[in-house]
Amino acid sequence: MKLTKELDNILLRIDKMKLRLLELQQGDLYFYNKAITELNGGATVIVDGRTMGMYASYSYLGLIGHPRINQAAKLAIEKYGTGTHGVRSLAGSLPIHIELEETIANYKHTESAITFSSGYVTNLTAISALLGREDYVISDKLNHASIVDGCIMSGAKFVRFSHNDMDSLEKRLEQIPKNAAKIVISDAVFSMDGDIINLPKLVELCKKYQAWLMVDEAHSIGVLGTTGNGIEEHFGLDNAIDIKMGTLSKTIPSVGGYIAGNKDLIQYLRHTSRAYIFSAALPPAQAAAANEAFKVIIDEPWRVECLSKNSKIFINGLKTRGFNTLNTKTAIVPIICGDDICAYKMTKSTQERGIFVLPVVSPAVQSGLARLRATITAAHDPDDIERAMDIIKDAGKEFGLIGD
Repeated sequence: MKLTKELDNILLRIDKMKLRLLELQQGDLYFYNKAITELNGGATVIVDGRTMGMYASYSYLGLIGHPRINQAAKLAIEKYGTGTHGVRSLAGSLPIHIELEETIANYKHTESAITFSSGYVTNLTAISALLGREDYVISDKLNHASIVDGCIMSGAKFVRFSHNDMDSLEKRLEQIPKNAAKIVISDAVFSMDGDIINLPKLVELCKKYQAWLMVDEAHSIGVLGTTGNGIEEHFGLDNAIDIKMGTLSKTIPSVGGYIAGNKDLIQYLRHTSRAYIFSAALPPAQAAAANEAFKVIIDEPWRVECLSKNSKIFINGLKTRGFNTLNTKTAIVPIICGDDICAYKMTKSTQERGIFVLPVVSPAVQSGLARLRATITAAHDPDDIERAMDIIKDAGKEFGLIGD
């Protein structure tokens, strides 16, 4: 027999969320999961029949709809169809899966690579496959939820250090037994704040305390480094990361995730990772699209330079207009609003004026640091960026975030 509604914690949680959403919807302040009918290359989108400037996209290099990538996907469908016939371990891999992993390994300067069905799953399965109950995992406090969930699922002793604070990390490492297996894990670019991890010091500490280093490059591929190769290129380091994680659904306009590293690590994951063993392979079109996207990044380096210029225009322009953008130095630009309601009202105002940007509120970010989480891409025109900033400025004045 089911518990009464007053005692059933599952129902209480569902009702609490239902009430929260209802309040937002009644106040015309609910903006999530909107239907976008056209992407238009990523710089603009069509929502509810309106063309809007897109400032919530992860297509950092503007590769959505790229003709070479589209053609690669079409050819893969013509050759293989729309899906795979099972898991790769038992049903076999297609040549395009193998080629994609070779492309990733070459791009990330490693011996080998393995792909998974999503970026979230990649972190979840890699961390849990590599660690056990007697091991330690040390994570930056602002790491992505997929990293946190992977740490918890591993059963390892879960230790956190203060965000991008290397003194805090060293104190944690000092407390761990010297002979214990341990992995330090961090985002390269933090998905809510846009700042960059101090990789040189991270590498130094991992060597000093004999810890493995895993870095999630979901938001740094195509963004950091002169050619977009990522955080190692950004800091001028060569193969300093033991476990290189990335996604195929942001700069790379496809779906999935990967781990790149030495061949023994990758072989281990192929035979122990539950997400690899028990999940169907990437659809052929998505594998082909991802494979071609890496080649386009190499062939069109101007996109990385354009993204860097646009990001600086956006960050500096918002700061000049009086906004707090925290410590971002990348294409992810938080516009701090303070309380959740202010973030919702800022979103409503900007969307009504043709700018598609979304709010991030607690508990996704710390209470009191609700924000518009804006992103910039290589597809944006500088004049359009200026217009977007003026619209955000007008909204900021309206709700008292900035003065006249």
